Amino acid sequence: MGAILTLVEPVVVINKLGTSFFDMALTQTVYNQSLKATAGNSDRAQALSSRFILIQSVLSSVAAMLSIIPLSRMADRHGPKVFLVASQMGSVLGMFTLVIFMYCEVPLEFLYLGSLLHGLSGGGPMFWAGVAALASLSSEQGKRTLKLNIVDFCFGVAGVVGGLLSGYLYQMGPSVLLLTAILVSVVALLYSVFALTDSRRSLSETMMLFILGMVGAENVLQLYLLKPPLSWDSIWAGYGRAATSAMYLSSFIGVLGLFKVLGDTALTLLGIVSNCTEMAIMAFTVESWVYFLGHTAHESPLLCFLAGRVSGLLQLVLAVTDVLSNVFFTSIYPLTLGWFSGFCFLLSCAISYISAVPIMYVNLSLKDNSKSSFGGFFSDHAE
Repeated sequence: MGAILTLVEPVVVINKLGTSFFDMALTQTVYNQSLKATAGNSDRAQALSSRFILIQSVLSSVAAMLSIIPLSRMADRHGPKVFLVASQMGSVLGMFTLVIFMYCEVPLEFLYLGSLLHGLSGGGPMFWAGVAALASLSSEQGKRTLKLNIVDFCFGVAGVVGGLLSGYLYQMGPSVLLLTAILVSVVALLYSVFALTDSRRSLSETMMLFILGMVGAENVLQLYLLKPPLSWDSIWAGYGRAATSAMYLSSFIGVLGLFKVLGDTALTLLGIVSNCTEMAIMAFTVESWVYFLGHTAHESPLLCFLAGRVSGLLQLVLAVTDVLSNVFFTSIYPLTLGWFSGFCFLLSCAISYISAVPIMYVNLSLKDNSKSSFGGFFSDHAE
């Protein structure tokens, strides 16, 4: 029983379900409000929604930067579970701002408060720092990549279920979806506080380039699906979110089979290529089947980037990169609506491909150093 309570997978699954429901409720609410404000003009509504996402992301990420150092100090004293608890508390508090917006006459900008609360609690960077640390602590030295892949698989399963259910729950009523999101997220928080235990134990900087290329573009993609020619409703949007998460399931099988054959470096490069290929296909998506076809190109997750301990300084750098990515893509996207709205996804593909360069450089350097070491060894013994 004690070993089970060290597993972080239940937190990842329950939390992902809650955030899937909330993200659907938030996106639909913001877009519908934008449509009302623009008298049904889709392009103008896309631009307003994009601007909202930009400001929301910047507020959350900048606030997360301010919280990284104090939370890291607390984690040094009390363990990485601090990251999970703090970030989930902020997430739940942020969800209640949408409740207030739905039932009180407040402007849309009020929702920025939720982003601020989420960021000040550590946000996504701190949550995943805690997940990576706890997952590594509960695994053996030589099986950490496999353990992180299992966590990724659980995340994907939860995302598929959450995506499929979210659209139908929204059809039952936005309030039903939002209430479910809050209840599920509270369950995840309570599990982290009272059930999850931890025991005390290098992250490739390639993540910075990859995050720069992917995070902002993925946020824009959710808006892209709501505009013509796709014009998805909440049901189709739910299917889309489920398809996005389903790639983690196929990735699990792929990594499980290739783990001993390819190793961390090759798996990471495969993940970059598959992600970039997927994003390139999205750039030319004008029919729904193309979107789902694009997800079949995704083969390998990027959890090989993660290590057992994630430093506060690195999380600060990644938080800055997250801000830059969101600012960059949400600023460009409205400017491309009139001529090629898929341009952002091609740009995302190009930037993310560059993230493979540091990995190949380090790998070649390690091989060269290894050869030099063997050469020195033989020359010393020859004397």
